[in-house]
Amino acid sequence: MAARTFNWTLLALATGAFGIGVTEFSPMGMLPVIAGGVDVSIPSAGLLVSAYALGVTIGAPVMTLLFARFGKRRALMALMAIFTLGNIMSALAPDYWTLLIARIVTSLNHGAFFGLGAVVAASVVPRERQASAVASMFMGLTIANIGGVPLATWIGQHIGWRAAFAGTAVLGVLTIAALALALPKGAPGQRPDVRRELGVLIRPEVLIALLTTVMGASAMFALYTYVAPVLTTVTGASGGFVTLVLVLIGVGFTVGNWLGGRVADWSLDGAAAIFLAALSAIMLAAPFVLGSPAGAAVMMTIWGAAAFAIVPPVQMRVMQAAHEAPGLASSINIGAFNLGNAIGAALGGAAIAADLGYAAVPVVGGLTAAAGLGLVGLGHLRRRAIPCGA
Repeated sequence: MAARTFNWTLLALATGAFGIGVTEFSPMGMLPVIAGGVDVSIPSAGLLVSAYALGVTIGAPVMTLLFARFGKRRALMALMAIFTLGNIMSALAPDYWTLLIARIVTSLNHGAFFGLGAVVAASVVPRERQASAVASMFMGLTIANIGGVPLATWIGQHIGWRAAFAGTAVLGVLTIAALALALPKGAPGQRPDVRRELGVLIRPEVLIALLTTVMGASAMFALYTYVAPVLTTVTGASGGFVTLVLVLIGVGFTVGNWLGGRVADWSLDGAAAIFLAALSAIMLAAPFVLGSPAGAAVMMTIWGAAAFAIVPPVQMRVMQAAHEAPGLASSINIGAFNLGNAIGAALGGAAIAADLGYAAVPVVGGLTAAAGLGLVGLGHLRRRAIPCGA
């Protein structure tokens, strides 16, 4: 068997994922300095995060269909050009409303880049390694949480938030060059048959796969959104310990992404079921483990691995279920992940608002993960009864 050669296409896609991860998550750590810079309250500055998530959800299908005629290589480069433009606009924004618009512009590339990128990643490797290839692209997103986001946050706090956005724009330029050099030119794009592709997306097996993504992401973000106050309240953690745990979660994300891709190469349904079950068990056990700093550090690392190990199999499950329209389905699945982000944050917030205590937050996420596990079983039974594509 010939030795595997280094895949420059996957590296270029991971570079783009790294940049997108930095621009998505770094504003959360810079909210106070951004709020002061554009003279608004921190809650108002928080709407910049919400606006980005909304832009991802809406932009994913729209931008995928709009750029389908370009061909995937040109489309991915054009999407990173939008990313670069949005970050430049953010760096130069004179006021809050201009910055809000800039964040929406930046978000428009997100879903379509990951959606089309997943299709390209799967196309440059043998079929038995497709899930690992998709995971390789998402590795850039997980590594961003370990190094890129903390660095951008430090720059924002010590040099200025505008400098952080400008630096992220440089990542966009580097990614465009990498995509131009590494991606195969491929066939020219074609005008999409919107009615046919949307028809594929409303099939029950596709909807079940998308809803599984929503449940998995909801479980993850029910806790991730409130991880700092949970650790502070339940564990009695200091600010420094919270920062350490955030780094450990990033390490867990990276390990889980790799592991999820490997297991998904064996079985998509098996991988989704294993990691959703693990995530549910970990989160349901969290109130009994988070009481000590050592337990919290270990648990949150393992939790991060289980949470992100779900991503490669659920992404591939949607692409497989909607194999006639993989690009659009893959992009919409990224939107579904962001919808889960919003739902999970709302569920965790509801538990807090109901005076159930911060220890109840991971329990809510555990129950949501269990619901996702049920959907995996339902989807598997449907495919056994009606083979995909029949």
